[in-house]
Amino acid sequence: MKYLAIILVAVLAILIVVFISWFLNMKANGKCPLCALKKIFIPTKLTIDISEDEEYSENKVAQTPPMGWSSWNTFRNNIDQDIIMQTAHAMKDSGLANAGYEFINLDDCWQSSLRDSDGKLQGDLGTFSRGIPKLIKDINALGLKVGLYSSNGTLTCEDLPASLGNERLDAKTIASWGCEFFKYDFCHHDRISGDCPAIEHIVITKPKSAFEIDLRPEDAEFTGRAKIIKMSDVPSKKAIGFISHGSGSASFNFDADEKGEYVLTFVFHKSMAKKKQYMQIHINGKMYEIFFPETKGFSPLGRQQIIVELKEGINNMTIKNPVATAIDSSYIQYKRMGNALKEASSMWAKVTHSEEKPITYSICEWGMARPYLWGAKAGSMWRTTPDIAPNWRSITMIYNRTLKLYKHSGPGHWNDPDMLEVGNGKLDDNENRAHFSLWCMLAAPLMLGNDIRSFVSNGMPDKDNETLKIVTNKHMIAVDQDSLGKSAKRIKKESGIDIIARPLSNGDVALCLFNTASSTKSVNFKLEDLTKDPYLGIEESPSGYELHDLWTDERTTGTTINATIPKHSTVVYRVKPTI
Repeated sequence: MKYLAIILVAVLAILIVVFISWFLNMKANGKCPLCALKKIFIPTKLTIDISEDEEYSENKVAQTPPMGWSSWNTFRNNIDQDIIMQTAHAMKDSGLANAGYEFINLDDCWQSSLRDSDGKLQGDLGTFSRGIPKLIKDINALGLKVGLYSSNGTLTCEDLPASLGNERLDAKTIASWGCEFFKYDFCHHDRISGDCPAIEHIVITKPKSAFEIDLRPEDAEFTGRAKIIKMSDVPSKKAIGFISHGSGSASFNFDADEKGEYVLTFVFHKSMAKKKQYMQIHINGKMYEIFFPETKGFSPLGRQQIIVELKEGINNMTIKNPVATAIDSSYIQYKRMGNALKEASSMWAKVTHSEEKPITYSICEWGMARPYLWGAKAGSMWRTTPDIAPNWRSITMIYNRTLKLYKHSGPGHWNDPDMLEVGNGKLDDNENRAHFSLWCMLAAPLMLGNDIRSFVSNGMPDKDNETLKIVTNKHMIAVDQDSLGKSAKRIKKESGIDIIARPLSNGDVALCLFNTASSTKSVNFKLEDLTKDPYLGIEESPSGYELHDLWTDERTTGTTINATIPKHSTVVYRVKPTI
C-alpha cells in the first residue's frame, strides 16, 4: 500500500505539472486556457449570439413540411439515372405527385469520385453518364423537383467528394443545374478549432496601388479578455492575444481611399500549432473566415492573406474566434453552407434572367449538436436523431426524441425525424400506418424511402397496394401540411397509451391515440382534457365535439373517445367543437 500511495502521488504530481505547463503555454501564446476548458465542461452549449442572424426561411422555402422521395433507404449506394427516372415517373403515375409529393432526392453516390477540371462536382461518369443537369431537366419536365446530397466533411458517408471548404463553389454548381433541395450530412466532419494565434500586426494593401495601412495592437479596441500581450520572440515584442475560444475580440477603425477589393495580411505568431486555427473577420457587417495552417517553419511569425471588400471612408473591422464548443462549430459550418445556397440560387436567377429556384436545405448532423437551437437560422429542416431503420424500435425511439422538440418546429424550419420507412423491412400494415400517422402529427417532412415503382401497375396506380393507400391518405397529409405548422405535444401517457395532439390552423385539433405496447389496449379519453392545454387553443364545448376518424373516414360526435387499439397502432381524429 505504501508503494501504491507513492505511485499515485507521483502520477498526480506529473498531471499537475502537465496542466500548469499547458496553462502557462496557452497564456504565453495569447490564448485563453479557461475558455478552452469550456469545450470540456459545456460541450453541448451554443455560446455564440445568433439572435441577429437572418433565418434561412426568409427566402420563403419550406413553409410547410417538404414532401418527396429519397433514394437512400431502398437503394443506398446502388443508384443510377434509370432508377431515378423510373422513380420520377412512378411518383407521377401513382398519384403521389397529386397527393403533394414533389421532390426526387438523390442521396449519397450520385456524384463521381472526380471533380471536373474546374473543381466542380459532377455526376458519376458511369451510372449518371447523361449528366445531372440533363436528369434534373427531364424530371422537371414531369412537374417534379430534384434534390442532391453532400456532406459537411472532407468526404461523404460513402467516401466521395464532399463540400466542406467548397461551399460556395458547390452551391453555385447545383443551383446552376436547377437543384431545389439539398441534404448536407455530417460524415468525415472536421470541426473548427477554437484556437486562434496571437496577431502581431495587420497590413492592408490594395492591388496595383501604393495604398498601405499597418494596424498594430495599440490601434485596437478590445472586448472580453482580449488584450495586448508580451511576446519576446517577435520584432515588436507584443501582439493581440486572448481572442480564441470566444474569449474576446479586437476592433479597428481605418480609412480606405476608395471602394473595392483589398488584401489583408495577418502576421501571426506560429506557436508550433499542431492543427488548423481559425479566426473570423467582420468588416462593415460582412463576415470573412480565415484558417491558419499547422505550423512547422523555423521563424516565429507567419502570414495569412485574405481578400475583402472595403468601402470608401471609415471602415470597421473586428477579429475574433467565437468557437468555444462543438455546437458553435456546427452552427458556423452549416450556416456557411446555408448562406452559400441562398446566394447561389439568387445569383443564378439574376444571371439567367429567370425565376429564382430557392433551395430547401436539410441539415443532417444527426441531432448531435442540438440543431433545434440554431437550425432555423441555418436551414429549412434538421435531423433530430441518427439514421432511421425499418424496425419498430428505431421508429419509436426517433418518435420519442422528436416529440420533445415540438416548440422548435414551425413554418420554414422543421424537426426532421428522418425519411419514412413505410413499406420497408418487416413492418406490418398497422405499424406502417402508425409510423405515417406519427410523422404527420410531428409536422415532419414526408420523404418516402421505399421503392415507389411498386405503386404502379401498367402505368396506373396500384389501387390494391396498402402502402400506397397509407402514404396518400389525404386527411393525414392535410394534418402534416397544416399551415399553422405546430407539431404535436404529449397530452397524456399511461398504460402503454401515448396521447398526443397538435393545434390546426382552422381551430381544430388533431388527436392521436398511440398504443406503444405489445398487446391490444383499451382507452377512454375525455375530450374536455384538450381544453386544459393552452398550446392547443381549443374551446370548451359542453354539447360535445365533432370527431373525424382520419383513417376510417367515419364522423361522429361526443364528449369521450372509447377505443380499442391493436398493438403498435394509432387512432387519429380531427376534433372540432360543435356549434
